[in-house]
Amino acid sequence: MPTSIAYFISSHGFGHAARAAAVMQATAEYLPEVQFEVFTTVPSWFFKDSLSIPFNYHHHLTDLGLVQKAPFQADLGDTLHCLEEFYPISPRRLDEMSETIRQLECRIIICDIAPMGLLIAKHIGIPSVLVENFTWDWIYQQYSTANKNINKYIKYLKPIFESADYHVQTKPICSPKSADLETEPVSRKPKTPRDQIRQRLGLLPDRNMILITTGGIPQAYRFLPRLEELSEFTFVLPGAGPAVDKRKNVIILPHRSDFYHPDLGIASDAVIAKVGYSTLAEVYHAGVPFGYVARANYNESGPMVRFIKQHMPGFAVEESAFFSGEWMDRITELLMLPRVNRQGPNGAKQIGEFILSVL
Repeated sequence: MPTSIAYFISSHGFGHAARAAAVMQATAEYLPEVQFEVFTTVPSWFFKDSLSIPFNYHHHLTDLGLVQKAPFQADLGDTLHCLEEFYPISPRRLDEMSETIRQLECRIIICDIAPMGLLIAKHIGIPSVLVENFTWDWIYQQYSTANKNINKYIKYLKPIFESADYHVQTKPICSPKSADLETEPVSRKPKTPRDQIRQRLGLLPDRNMILITTGGIPQAYRFLPRLEELSEFTFVLPGAGPAVDKRKNVIILPHRSDFYHPDLGIASDAVIAKVGYSTLAEVYHAGVPFGYVARANYNESGPMVRFIKQHMPGFAVEESAFFSGEWMDRITELLMLPRVNRQGPNGAKQIGEFILSVL
């Protein structure tokens, strides 16, 4: 008889889904008979590509987060409109979702900051586990001056997050709280050796490869023509186009491609990327130099940047310099930074052990 676990995952970007996938994969190493029931609107293909274990996918909106205009820009007005439609979660919806969880015979509910799962766990009397490096009530605080209407959602969500039976915080932690477990960064493991990925990309062993990414939101780049002028390097850009497109020394990949994103990280010699949780965690474990682009005026950016400065080789790239391509003048400087051989645990393994103890 499999052990059934429900996983409620925020669909804000792909970072929460990547962290959840890493935890599910690690948990299965300790509990081979586990059956995960995944509740989210993150596309099912993301989990199919990330997991080698069986799971059932349930397309349900379980969390709102922020409405993104672009990778570096949130829309507060649209966010408030969506929050008004979604919260408070109606008793009828809680009853319907709770009945689904009962029929699936789930023993616990794990939430990657999707508060609906915490409410359902309380509703039916099974344990809940909150996995986070921030919660939405903390993120929303930065918008309270611009629009006081956000305060009612802070007040609504804060006690829900505090109601979790078990609390796990993953580094980099944005708002440290009393927790049952504090882990190292959580990332998905690579599947393919570095040399094989580079061969598939057509790279010679001594060729420097730079990965450029803005995470789970596709992005068009105006600086592409300038990259082609830097013929001594190869640039790989996931999510920069609808299909694979090789232009001299530039390789554009679609949002979903045959290349697993953590594999691209270990195949790289440096990464230029937006600071998001899953990107940071994957670059951290890959140990490659990081040209990091932090979102301005965003609560998460400060703690993330402090962590990078303390534990990762790299340097900051201003958002304007990223889009203008000014960072290209510092490529050699970035490549000269030493690669780090990580010896510590992946936080996913730590959480997998913890889930086993909870069960």
